[in-house]
Amino acid sequence: MSPNPNQGAPQDATGDRRAPAPAPPPASEASRGAGAGPARDMSGHARTPLRFGYGTNGLTDLRLDDALALLADLGYDGVGLTLDHMHLDPLTPDLAARTRKVAHRLDALGLGVTVETGARYVLDPRRKHGPSLLDPDPDDRARRVDLLLRAVRVAADLGAHAVHCFSGIVPDGTDEDTAWKRLAETLAPVLDAAAGAGVPLAVEPEPGHLLATLADFHHLRRTLGDPEPLGLTLDLGHCQCLEPLPPADCVREAAPWLRHVQIEDMRRGVHEHLPFGDGEIDFPPVLEALAATGYQGLTVVELPRHSHAGPHFAARSLPFLRHAAPSVPVPPHGDPSATPEGSRTP
Repeated sequence: MSPNPNQGAPQDATGDRRAPAPAPPPASEASRGAGAGPARDMSGHARTPLRFGYGTNGLTDLRLDDALALLADLGYDGVGLTLDHMHLDPLTPDLAARTRKVAHRLDALGLGVTVETGARYVLDPRRKHGPSLLDPDPDDRARRVDLLLRAVRVAADLGAHAVHCFSGIVPDGTDEDTAWKRLAETLAPVLDAAAGAGVPLAVEPEPGHLLATLADFHHLRRTLGDPEPLGLTLDLGHCQCLEPLPPADCVREAAPWLRHVQIEDMRRGVHEHLPFGDGEIDFPPVLEALAATGYQGLTVVELPRHSHAGPHFAARSLPFLRHAAPSVPVPPHGDPSATPEGSRTP
């Protein structure tokens, strides 16, 4: 197996490794982006209006109910709900009852939802994102698996369009072959649960992690045998940060596997989530490419380090995105190009 390009790479100010650009997936796989559904849209037929959300990890100073009300008032279509101690704590009692309450609130506000599992210290008060799916201790790995299984149940009860997760950083003293084996083994029960719940598991390539790039996602997908519930969370800022292709091309390449999208501004080679306009991304072509795929899930603003001013950035972000997004008609009812959320492209 070829080494992961991020292993041993220098780190940025957030503690994440910078990485040289990896090779793109083989052309035969990339061509799946021009499959039946996305090809119709990309060739100029009816596009799907984009649906924008905002992540609760950027609103951690607000109560969840207040955060949801804010987003509805601002006109967002949905919310990226990070399960954390301040927002629908996944580890305290009566999770099912609390989830039902949130589901009713989302329904009343008309908000869609995706469930995110990137809380920094939800499992361990001393280790950021620990334990991970790659930890040497099987009991620690099981704790992360349990969190993801809880997230799948929450997502099913909320009617979420996906559950987001990531691999974790390769632990010191662990070789990459072992890390990939652990990742595949630990995700197996989560994928089974996702299949049973009818909710896709959307794995995010995260800079500095074992699974850091789109090429790494394809490696995992092939290792697991391309299971039906396995999908992709595409962070458009990460594309700008380290992918070899421009973000718009990343969207087109990733189209068949897209189940969740995160968005923020970013600069090349620096993993720092920035407000729109503070980075280097040219957003209109990226959003045009995304709309052309027929993607119907949420595109969620991801500004976790700006939570101290979350309401300000939430208010500022949506007008920016609406201005940058293509103006497209809603596909007629029954249009075959309007694939259901979570559906799998042939």
